[in-house]
Amino acid sequence: MNFIIGSTNQAKVKAARTVLESHFPSFELSEVKVPSGVKDQPIGDEETRTGALNRATNAANQAVGAIGIGLEGGVRLLGDEMFVCNWGALVLPSGNSFSAAGAQIPLPKEIAVELLKGRELGVVVDDYFQANGIRNSEGAIGMFTALAVTRDKLFEHIMQLLIGQLNYYNAN
Repeated sequence: MNFIIGSTNQAKVKAARTVLESHFPSFELSEVKVPSGVKDQPIGDEETRTGALNRATNAANQAVGAIGIGLEGGVRLLGDEMFVCNWGALVLPSGNSFSAAGAQIPLPKEIAVELLKGRELGVVVDDYFQANGIRNSEGAIGMFTALAVTRDKLFEHIMQLLIGQLNYYNAN
């Protein structure tokens, strides 16, 4: 099976590769930077899911017969708290698609304030922890869970949900 992930973010690529290896002994995975069609910092489940679907569609369109993978991180408001949210999508050559979401945790208020000003989570988290490139490794979720759950592990869970849906679809 030929898969193309619509991202070059190494946490996302690692998650996809890990899950595909466990389900498909002979798979191909290419990575390509594609537009998400949403803001750099998606806000809300709908916008974040749309970004994942757009990435998957744009990735699938890169090669005939490829399955596109889209993984998108965002934030959502629930009451007066802001949570990280993550969505994934697969788009098949037929055009059929699957989507799934991952775990969510609240962000500190000072992070939420910056995001509501229009800043991007990855940049704000880098500033907060005086680091560089957290989005490509442990991610905000890793930093705010003391590495109990890292970004790639969160996206692995979403990939498992997507591949599970694909396998169910193919069996029926």
